Amino acid sequence: MTTALNPPQPVVEIAERLERAGYEAWCVGGAVRDALLGHAHLDWDLATAATPAQVRTLFRRTVPVGIEFGTVGVFDRTGVMHEVTTFRRDVQTDGRHAIVEFGGSLDEDLARRDFTINSIAWSPTRRELRDPFDGQGDLNRRVVRAVGDPSARMNEDRLRALRAMRFAARFDFTIEPGTWQAIVDSAAHLGRLSPERVKQEIDKTLEQAESPSRAFVLWREAGAFRTLVPSLSEATDLDLRSIDFVARPSGANRAADRRLLRLGVLLAAVGPEAAARTMKALRYSNQEGAWVGSVVERWHRVHASLEQELNSAGPIAAATVRRWVSGAGRVRIRAVLRVAAARWDAAREAGSPAPSPRAVRDLYRRAIHSAFHDPVEISDLAVDGDDLRDAGFAPGPLLGKILQGLLDWVLEDPARNVPDLLIAHAIELRAKLE
Repeated sequence: MTTALNPPQPVVEIAERLERAGYEAWCVGGAVRDALLGHAHLDWDLATAATPAQVRTLFRRTVPVGIEFGTVGVFDRTGVMHEVTTFRRDVQTDGRHAIVEFGGSLDEDLARRDFTINSIAWSPTRRELRDPFDGQGDLNRRVVRAVGDPSARMNEDRLRALRAMRFAARFDFTIEPGTWQAIVDSAAHLGRLSPERVKQEIDKTLEQAESPSRAFVLWREAGAFRTLVPSLSEATDLDLRSIDFVARPSGANRAADRRLLRLGVLLAAVGPEAAARTMKALRYSNQEGAWVGSVVERWHRVHASLEQELNSAGPIAAATVRRWVSGAGRVRIRAVLRVAAARWDAAREAGSPAPSPRAVRDLYRRAIHSAFHDPVEISDLAVDGDDLRDAGFAPGPLLGKILQGLLDWVLEDPARNVPDLLIAHAIELRAKLE
């Protein structure tokens, strides 16, 4: 497997400079793990016997990424930054942060890491592998196993429980029984993690794992949801499996768009209010919270009618499609239908009734066409509030109801969307509503 370990030449040059100055230097962490798995990895980091001050003396372009933890960012000759961290040992931990001591050996540095698959080091100059905890064996066995005592590792850093479940999902690995038990025992203490770190782990899981549900089923079974995201503690297998079926959106920001859409699917089952509370509690931005909240709310608005109509044998009327588009909103219909499609795919896989893929594709095509060609929102009407006031309608709540009534009327037949017809129908609506 070591034939896959070929760090970029600029990384080799950093190691060479450190070693010429008399300091050991090893590639460590995720890049080594991913290379052994045959996965591409751009972030090659190094561990060294040099102190942060010595590293900064050796290299012209550096940034103090985490000096207190021994980490200096070193820019290679191509402008890419690599973290270079001094060999260290933990002196004291509080379940999230560690007080470290510099001057340890490589083996001591590897011993303080979380899992055996992340505790492998590679010397790019000598082409030597250091693997004191059989991380390669666990890669071959497809197992996530803690280094040393699993309970001690989880107590040192509560985030490790979430990382273990993410790695299991990302690589389609199992979790070694002793490590799993330590994760379960750790669940009640996960509240020590900040909401920002929990959010970061959720985002990484949604972005990195092809089937994020594998991780989130483990969250549920371990009790992590109960401690960290109570609204999802009772999520069903179908709720979670649906995330895996989110199609990749097109466009420049596909990864970010897919992550948000997966969040929408994850929170769809808990309802709009709980979804909004959860996004806020996890410190998502107002913009992301508003987007996910609106998609969940609009999916709840239309999903029952969608399922009923698509599961029936008859053709779906154009007016019905327009009403769905109106209910979801022109700019949200695409996302709402993707949430629905993901849940239907998961239901179909589980053997539950769900619309056929062909029916879903046909609905999607018709809905998107309608969204951009038909009057489906009040702002699309050929008259507005000012026109109605000019026609003698009094301002107030009744005017809003009349405008909504006009939209309902136009959704039945877009040909009605002309000023004279709308004013005449508005007069009829006023007589009924007053």
